[in-house]
Order: sequence, then structure tokens, then C-alpha cells
Amino acid sequence: MSRAVIYETFGGPEVLELREVPQPHAGPRAVRVRVTAAGLNPMDWGIAARPEAAAQFGITVPSGFGYDFAGVIDEIGDDATGFAVGDRVYGGALGRAVADFVVVETPATAAEMLWHTPAGISDEVAATLPVAGMTAAAALAAIELRSGDTVLIGGAAGGVGVFAMQLAKLFGAKVIGTASASTFEFLRRFGTEPVAYGPGLADRVRTLAPEGVTAATDLFGTETAETALDLGVSPERISTVAAGPNPPGGVRATGGFDANPDAMAHITDAILAGTITVPIAATFPIEKIRDAVTQQAERHVHGKIVITL
Repeated sequence: MSRAVIYETFGGPEVLELREVPQPHAGPRAVRVRVTAAGLNPMDWGIAARPEAAAQFGITVPSGFGYDFAGVIDEIGDDATGFAVGDRVYGGALGRAVADFVVVETPATAAEMLWHTPAGISDEVAATLPVAGMTAAAALAAIELRSGDTVLIGGAAGGVGVFAMQLAKLFGAKVIGTASASTFEFLRRFGTEPVAYGPGLADRVRTLAPEGVTAATDLFGTETAETALDLGVSPERISTVAAGPNPPGGVRATGGFDANPDAMAHITDAILAGTITVPIAATFPIEKIRDAVTQQAERHVHGKIVITL
């Protein structure tokens, strides 16, 4: 037997249960990962809380929980390629990550990801990368961010924002990030000029960037995208990741699965070089999954939350 976080009804953190379940095994063209860390994302509790969100991902109850994981391969199925027992790996498995074991096909399916973990990157850090890193890369690629841009990032203090603002700086862009006042010093640590979200955002951005904003990405809702349109930014240079398939004003909707194939290698190379840092706000043992999700759902986390197993 092994452990997995399961929920049988949709709802808040109280529906999450740590259960004893049969150990999964690697079938043909699959590998089994002994999970050591799982990173949480807003989409995880969003799926568990809202049936309509779960339906978008094809998830029905009962379901496992989480997407991002890291660990060590301990079982290889027939005809599995590219990996060996003992390899450190990280990746994504929709609705199955917060568990002792995850089975992933090789090559990974559309709902899965799997990479080798580079030496020098811990499992805790690796477990934060798939959703947030790939989503940030896709959001900036969609607007063709380049050196000399002034980019407005909505939700810059969140898990995706941490990567987006650092990647934008690597591109050579000036970064303005929306956030609550309590996170301003956190954003400044990454060279981002903070601005309070809410009514009057456009006027505050004009004060910070009198020369104008040339690009924007909205990582939470539509306020930043709508503000960028008001500021005269072309819709082709505005992206959203959480506004649904039809965002306002013809701006570009995107997500992690749209990222360039080499995006994750670029991110891990930058982490190893010290040009991207991954702030881990808190770690919780799997037995404290409800506490971890409660903190994640409050949306005042500066960085990532990681479950350890």
C-alpha cells in the first residue's frame, strides 16, 4: 500500500483526505516515480473546489490531487525510453501528484510532463517548476517580449509571477508588477517596480511609466489586461493565463502547454547560474495537506508552497 491525497466531493481544503491506496506500477512505456516533493498551484485547489474548473481538465470525482512533483524513478515498464531506475526527475501528472508514487508514460501524454532533474537543483525547487515555470514562459512568449520593453505583469507576487518577472528581466525588459502593498518589498527584491492593483491602476502605471507600457501579461483575471488596453498597448502584446479562452479585447490567451519545448531548460539553466531564484514560502508534510492548501488559497503567499513526502 501507499499514500495519496484523494477527494470524493468538490469543496474546500476539508474535502482532501490522505488515504492508503494500492501501489501503482509502471506498465508498458511508463515509469514509476517515488515522489519526494510536490509543488502546489492555485489551479490545484481551483479544480478541487469547482466542478466547472474540474470539467475543463476532464477530472471527475473521486480524484487525486495536484500536478507538480519531483522524485526518483524506482520502476521501469517494458519499452519505456529515456529514463532509468535511480534517475532524479520532476514533472507533472494531472490530479495525481500528491502521492507516494506517480506513474508517467514515456513519452509523456498531453496532460503529463517529465524531465531529468539537473544536479544542483533540489527536489523541493524542482517540484515548483512545471506549472509556474512553463506558464510564465508561455505568457511572455505570447507577447514576444524583448529587450527595451516596459512590461506590466498582473499578479507578479504569485507563483507564476515569480518566474515571469525574473524571465522578463533576463529579456532586458523593465518590469512593473501589480500586487498588494504588503508584497511591494518582495517584488523589489527581483528588480520589479510594484504598483497597487484595483481602481485607478491605469493612472498609477502612467505615473510609474510616463514613457508608456509596451507589453503586458495578466496572471490573475483581467484587470491588468484591461488596463493595458486602456493604456494603448496593442492586443497582440497582451496575454492572459486565467481569463478563459476568450479574454477581453482580443488579447492572447495562453498557458503552460503552449510554452516552447526548450523553455524549461532555459529556466533550469538560469536557476543553476543564479539568475533566477525560486522563493519557497513554506513546506508542509503530506499529512498537513489541508493546512498547505488553506495557505495557498489565501493568495497572499510570497513564492511557492511545497508538500514533502
